[in-house]
Amino acid sequence: MRRVFLQMMAMGTLAAAGLAIGCEKSSSDSASAAKPAPPASTSKSEYVFGVIAKSQANPVFQAARTGAEDAARELSAKHGVSIKIDWRTPNTEDAQQQAQFIEQLVSLGVDGITVSCSDAAVLTGAINDAVDRGVSVATFDSDAPDSKRFAYYGINDEDAGRAVARELVKAMGQTGVVAILAGNQSAPNLQTRVRGVKDELSKHPGISVKDVYYHPETAPDAAAKVKDVQVSNPDITGWAMVGGWPLFTENALDGVADKAKVVSVDHLPEQLNYVRAGQVQALVGQDCYGWGYRTVEMLFDKVHENKSPAQVINNFDLSVVTTANVDEYAQTWNKWLGKK
Repeated sequence: MRRVFLQMMAMGTLAAAGLAIGCEKSSSDSASAAKPAPPASTSKSEYVFGVIAKSQANPVFQAARTGAEDAARELSAKHGVSIKIDWRTPNTEDAQQQAQFIEQLVSLGVDGITVSCSDAAVLTGAINDAVDRGVSVATFDSDAPDSKRFAYYGINDEDAGRAVARELVKAMGQTGVVAILAGNQSAPNLQTRVRGVKDELSKHPGISVKDVYYHPETAPDAAAKVKDVQVSNPDITGWAMVGGWPLFTENALDGVADKAKVVSVDHLPEQLNYVRAGQVQALVGQDCYGWGYRTVEMLFDKVHENKSPAQVINNFDLSVVTTANVDEYAQTWNKWLGKK
């Protein structure tokens, strides 16, 4: 009887020990399961960025494409990653098609998108949807300020207007009558440039503004408007063009340039010829190449290093082209357009 009792006591001791060991193991497993895993790196070795400009035909956007592709190549080499550009741009301006391209790129799983907005009202929803689905979006040239884009790179329109006015005052010798060519009256960016021109000219009492002249934004319409206004107002001695529309046609300033000094925004290859001919005194140029280069840089910093630019709105320094440096800018455009 005593032997049975001792056996039972031994079995109970072993069971208790086993239970304690089991409880200790279970507690250790639970602690292990509750411990959070280390955060995964957000960096990848391959990235695809979509680039959506306004139109295929406009050379300013071909310059932006060159910039984007150069940035992709140089960043790839510098960081040991693969960056590819998916260029999706309408043949002619079409905000609805741009919105469709954003949706397509998101569905394809791109890492980021940069877009020049033909119509902010149309594109804001598409941009917001892309961001909500985890795709970083930047804008260039033409912004969607009410969207969830994280950065914009483009011109400061008021500064551009002021620069046009300053160059025109120098060319006119501080006195005369100025006409302002302003394109589409409904375009906010052009209205801001006009305001910059007027504000700067107001500092010069010898200069007066005849009027602001609007027109359809085609080269023939713009050239016709300038000639008609000049004939009707022979007292005009200066033209401040907040867009270079007439300078995309030949002979646009015949009958005008011998009566008035001309300064315009933009410095595309066709416009440079007017500087060489002495019919335009200065061009105020934009960083069209940088539209692509800088925003691809921003996208890479955002998705690879989780770093946004110091400010949302990023403006470039304006370029001023005169007879002194026109050939230099001709070479710049050869690079921007991928020419040898």
